[in-house]
Amino acid sequence: MRKIIAGVFFVGVSVLSRSAGAEPPTDEKFSILILGQPAGFEQVNRAADGALHSHYEYNDRGRGPKLDSVYRLAADCVPQQLDTKGINYLKANVDEHFAVDGGTGRWHSTSEDASAERANGRFYLSVDGPGIESALLVQALLRAPQHHLSLLPAGEAALAKITSATVAGKAGNVAISLYAVTGIDVVPDYLWLDADGRYFASYSSWTSEIRAGWEDVLPAVGKLQDEADRKLAASRAAALAQPVSQALAIEHVRVFDPDTLAARSAQTVLVEGGRIAAVGTDDSVTIPAGARRMDGANRFLMPGLWDMHVHMGAGDGPLDIAAGITTVRDLGNDADYLAALSSGIEANADIGPRIIKAGLIDGRGPYQGPSKVFADNAEEAVKAVDFYAARGYVQIKIYSSMKPELVPVIVREARAKGLRISGHVPAFMNAEQFVADGVDEIQHINFLFLNFFFDRVQDTRTPARFTTIAEHGAELDLGSPRVAGFINLLKQHHIVSDPTLVAFEDMFLERPGQMGPSFFNIVGRLPLTWQRQLRAGTQGLPVPAGEDPLYRESFARMVEMVGAMYRSGVTIVAGTDGFDALSLAREFELYVKAGIPPAEVLRLDTLGAATVMNRSRDYGRVAPGYVADLILVDGDPLINIADIRRVRTVLQGDRIYDSGAVFQAMGVLPQP
Repeated sequence: MRKIIAGVFFVGVSVLSRSAGAEPPTDEKFSILILGQPAGFEQVNRAADGALHSHYEYNDRGRGPKLDSVYRLAADCVPQQLDTKGINYLKANVDEHFAVDGGTGRWHSTSEDASAERANGRFYLSVDGPGIESALLVQALLRAPQHHLSLLPAGEAALAKITSATVAGKAGNVAISLYAVTGIDVVPDYLWLDADGRYFASYSSWTSEIRAGWEDVLPAVGKLQDEADRKLAASRAAALAQPVSQALAIEHVRVFDPDTLAARSAQTVLVEGGRIAAVGTDDSVTIPAGARRMDGANRFLMPGLWDMHVHMGAGDGPLDIAAGITTVRDLGNDADYLAALSSGIEANADIGPRIIKAGLIDGRGPYQGPSKVFADNAEEAVKAVDFYAARGYVQIKIYSSMKPELVPVIVREARAKGLRISGHVPAFMNAEQFVADGVDEIQHINFLFLNFFFDRVQDTRTPARFTTIAEHGAELDLGSPRVAGFINLLKQHHIVSDPTLVAFEDMFLERPGQMGPSFFNIVGRLPLTWQRQLRAGTQGLPVPAGEDPLYRESFARMVEMVGAMYRSGVTIVAGTDGFDALSLAREFELYVKAGIPPAEVLRLDTLGAATVMNRSRDYGRVAPGYVADLILVDGDPLINIADIRRVRTVLQGDRIYDSGAVFQAMGVLPQP
């Protein structure tokens, strides 16, 4: 669900001709890859009656859709009828239908039942659709006047040609062109067509689809697309970043001190060379002649936020900065992609947070994680750790398919290289064993719960790691001696918990046609395409009949567990594992719901996170000598943690950003 209206920054686009369209696909097969590894396929066929049939499926750690779709298209390639059945990414039922009759479009699914007049010429976007739908949209845009189309249920899309090239593969040479669709996502949706205008590929650093037989050219396709995307990023950075070349005085602010958990009023903060030079009362700080002066207007000034569990993707960087997130920890990504992204940000050729890199290692198998680095024996485990250490990573993340006997090998090698060790608790071992093997941190609250249900499920590589907790989490007595002993074990071993509650909230609580709580308070800020996706309520686990209250109680117990750990002295870090810029504030709200005071939430996400990552000498405080990663917030998050969404200004070292301007450039309304 990445359907947000794109930003306005385009460079080097070509004018399209009205005759650029080709016939939609006929009989073709496409391969689906996740981080370059085969994950599934899409088979497209045209029937004798002209209908276009698609079978679309892939496996992502036991998750993934399996869809059968039939499209009937008008001459302009706009769907006149659509029927899709199957299951979505989390295995919930999909039964979606659309048809135009007498100019009126009607659609219904497990989550919607609606209609719209004057539907002819408007492209219907599925709630759950196959990959080929993006190619059909491009074909319709190629035929549309000025290459603009109205969308159903709402929104508009536009098309631009970006570049052309010829790539060579085992199957020969193929001439391809890159097109960008805006109106669907916060960044352009890219798609490649061949010289005949037929769908060839869609690429991202995470999941890609390409014509079968041409998989070996995907790296070349990705390189070309990344080059085009870097031009977009550079133009965006030039338009939105305000360099600070002279001393900067931020006057008349309330400064939050994570050491005392209090805010001091009537303060001035002086910044020079990207670092804090002085902090004090308004009448005590000497402001150099020629300094830039900024009236803080009694706003709340605090260190920049951290998201300790992300997987950076297209568009995440600017949104993070707009939300006040100045540092993230990436817990699994393509190494080359992440290096290029981080370098671009550091060179001010892109907008985004400082990126702390953690490398994901998994074992091979049908449920292997999204990684290119695998280890099935001790020799491979050592090489995997060394691979990341040589590239400046500071942490290793062990994943679910790792053989339990290899965990101590990874821990020893990581320790020798000075790296932290964290992860999912691998299948066929429990959290207590994982702790005993010497790790520093455990990702996700469900893996702590699974420690108590080892008799029910040992193979946690699949969605059983979610459904087991949904069905049985409510049974766990948090006041029991066993739970108390486990929490004490975490404390005694100095285990850090990265609970990512927001990653489970909608998974457990969302129902078809009923959006979950995570985005409820901000959905109106989002473009219509995202609002539709969120309100559809299709991102939750399928709930067996009669078990709705049980799933809700199980999630409540997860929230309570975070509170119990906090009160017992377990270190907690805030991460989202999703849409970090739009989800971190909700993670904070859930911590407050768990009983953690707002001031403590702000501390654990600033100085606390910096301390965990050994960066507390430079980050996490508003104090002389510290890097000037600062945010100005309207309201008082010490009283109402939801005010953390009201970031107005972000200072990242020697760059200033207007939060509202960055959000708007990405198609998101600022927080009122």
